[in-house]
Amino acid sequence: MTTSPLDLPSIALAPKVLLHDHLDGGLRPATVLELAREIGYDELPADDVAAVGAWFREAADSGSLVRYLETFTHTVAVMQTASSLERVARECAEDLADDGVVYAEVRFAPEQHLENGLTLDEVVEAVLRGFEDGAAQAADRGRRIQVRTLVTAMRHAARSREIAELAVRFRHRGVVGFDIAGAEAGYPPSRHLDAFEYMRANNAPFTIHAGEAFGLPSIHEAISFCGTDRLGHGVRVIEDITLPVGADPAAAAFPDARLGDVANYVRDKRIPLELCPSSNVQTGAVASLAEHPFNVLARLRFRVTVNTDNRLMGDTTMSRECKVLVDQFGYGWSDLERFTVNAMKSAFIHFDERLAIIDDVIKPGYAVLIG
Repeated sequence: MTTSPLDLPSIALAPKVLLHDHLDGGLRPATVLELAREIGYDELPADDVAAVGAWFREAADSGSLVRYLETFTHTVAVMQTASSLERVARECAEDLADDGVVYAEVRFAPEQHLENGLTLDEVVEAVLRGFEDGAAQAADRGRRIQVRTLVTAMRHAARSREIAELAVRFRHRGVVGFDIAGAEAGYPPSRHLDAFEYMRANNAPFTIHAGEAFGLPSIHEAISFCGTDRLGHGVRVIEDITLPVGADPAAAAFPDARLGDVANYVRDKRIPLELCPSSNVQTGAVASLAEHPFNVLARLRFRVTVNTDNRLMGDTTMSRECKVLVDQFGYGWSDLERFTVNAMKSAFIHFDERLAIIDDVIKPGYAVLIG
C-alpha cells in the first residue's frame, strides 16, 4: 500500500472532528438568498449567489472582530422560523458529512432567533430536528456523522443563566454543552459566573470564547475564575510563551521556549484549544497564517484542535483548514491524525462514545490513508 497524497481530495476523505463551528456562520450562500426572498428581507448587499458568497468573505476579512460579527446580522435575520432553522441545520449536517467530518459540535445562540415569536425551547427543537434529518440524509449517501449542539449565550446580553438552564434541559436530547460568544473587549467571562456555576452544579461541560480579540487576561479569567473545560480559540495564549529572537514559527521543535504561568496551566491541565486558523487571521487575532501560533502550540504539545469557526464568512471547510496547515507548516498524515484525536478526546460526549469513534472510525480511516 502507498501513502495517499496530502491534497484536498485526499484530506476530504480523512475522518475529521469539528468542535468550533457556528450554525449562523455556516449557511450556504444560496440558502441565505432563498430564505431572504421568502421572507421579503431586502437588506442583503448582493442579489445573486456568487456575489452573496463573495460579500460575506470580503466583509469578514476586515481584521476586526467587531466588523466580522456584523456579517451575522444577515444570517440571523433569515433564521427566525422553525422551518428556516431546520433547513440551515439539515444542510449544515449534510455539508460537514460530505467533507468527511464524522463528529461535530455546532453552536448557536437561541436568544437570537426569537423575533418571530419562537420560544427558546422551540428554537432548540427545530435545530435538533434539522441535525437529525441532515445526518440521516448523509447516511443514505454513505456518509456517517454525529452532530451535537452547544447552546451559546451572548456575552453582551443578560440571559446566560437562562441559556445554561436550556443546555441542561436538553442535555439528553442532543445538546452537549454551553458557550458564551460575542465581542470580548468590555465583556469579560466573569460577568457570567452564575451560568458557569449552574453548569458545574449540574455536572455539565462548557467552553468559553476567550483569547481571540482580547488577550491573556481573557484566558486567565476563563480558566481561573470560570473553570472552562475548553478555550474557544485561545490563540493568544502565545502571549505567555517566550521564544528565542528570530525563531521560525514553522520549526519542528522549540526546545528553548519559556512558558508563563497561564500557558503552563493550560498545557498541564490539557485544556483544549479550539483553534480556527483562517478565522483568526480574518478577525485580526493573528497577523497572518505564516505567523499563526498553531505550530508552536502543537510542537509544544498543547492540546490543539483544528476548526472552521464560520464556514460562510471564511469560505472554508475542515478539509481546507487542514490543507492550510499542511501547506504552511509541512504537516503529514500522522499530524492530522493527532489533531483529530485531540479533538475527539476533547468532545463533550461521554468517554465510551469518544473512544469508540477514535478506535472504530478515526484510526482505521487514517490507517488507510497512511498506507
